[in-house]
Amino acid sequence: MNGSDTLNRDGLIGPWAGPPVPWTEEDLFDEETMRADVARICQAGIPGLFCGGTTGEFYAMETDEFRRVSAALVEECRSWDTPAMVGCTSTYTLGAAQRAAWAGEIGASAILVALPYWIEVGEEYVVPFFFDVARASGNLPLCIYETRRAKKALTLAQHHAIKEAVPSYIMVAANHDTIGTQPQGCEALTPFVNVFVPEPRWSVLGPAGAIGSCSSFVYWNPRIMLGLWEKVRARDWAAVSEMAPKIQALYDYVSANLVANGFTDTAIDRIGAMASGFLGTSLRCRGPYPSATNDEVEHLRRWYGENFPDMLEL
Repeated sequence: MNGSDTLNRDGLIGPWAGPPVPWTEEDLFDEETMRADVARICQAGIPGLFCGGTTGEFYAMETDEFRRVSAALVEECRSWDTPAMVGCTSTYTLGAAQRAAWAGEIGASAILVALPYWIEVGEEYVVPFFFDVARASGNLPLCIYETRRAKKALTLAQHHAIKEAVPSYIMVAANHDTIGTQPQGCEALTPFVNVFVPEPRWSVLGPAGAIGSCSSFVYWNPRIMLGLWEKVRARDWAAVSEMAPKIQALYDYVSANLVANGFTDTAIDRIGAMASGFLGTSLRCRGPYPSATNDEVEHLRRWYGENFPDMLEL
């Protein structure tokens, strides 16, 4: 799948991987390691990749770094015939639009955009914001990163209005306390957009129409997560439900041992990727947010050994 013109709702399903950006000890982009990680993800058969999410530290990059990171991801994915989505979130419309225009220029398959998050966006400006950003991209497929970090949860009416204004709107990555993470809301959204939710919610929301995830777990262990995805595709809800407690236990471990100790999304996903040994990324993330150490990696490995040993088997 090469190019945005071939990506539609049928092609935007499953666990899409959003890998961390490797930084050197000098806090510079390690493009060689990034490309190797992207290639390994593609080789594993993961349906698609994206950059510029929270794990991808969109909030901690200068424009030239954003361009280098996104170009490396798109170019490497193209060589593996794997679709690549570029996150274009910014604190203001022009910033997001400029990133979206770059995504169109480099041939991204889609854009992923959250509402500006520093000052809450007024109700009357929500639809125009997404319209302007999508237009800047050349109307690439639009995916909305819906998170309460943006201080606002979209209503069903707003999702409908965005779809009417931007027909290329094809997916929402629904996060905690947004409409897509509840069965009724997921069912209401599914007729006109794909709904992505965290993997522990697949057992509850898969029957309501959820059809993928903006995932980190898929590169913590592709074998397990792609296996779980195949059960979702087969609508084998009994098998999905059987697996759900293990995935939830891992989420609970992360909350109790990593989030509680001040680690953010990108630090946590680096720990997970390195605990299984699947990615070669660095533990370093951009300050002022703390970077993990090998102690946290080894602690997770020990937890796996006692609670979820399959995660250590790639």
